[in-house]
Amino acid sequence: MGKTVHRSASTGRCVKTSTAKRNPRTTTTETIPSPGGATRSVGRSAITGRFVTTSTVARHPGTTITQQVSR
Repeated sequence: MGKTVHRSASTGRCVKTSTAKRNPRTTTTETIPSPGGATRSVGRSAITGRFVTTSTVARHPGTTITQQVSR
């Protein structure tokens, strides 16, 4: 099982759980997978949690993130 971390969508840095609770629109909670699995890069909205296209990530860098997910 992976490790759970909270990340700011605007800076990309890890933040405390308390910061993620105070700013739910601009932070995401991620589970980091265990090493060794195949991954691919996807874009996700920090506000809605929905997957978005790479062009949307480029247009909205403050509210979207790019993350690695298992295939």
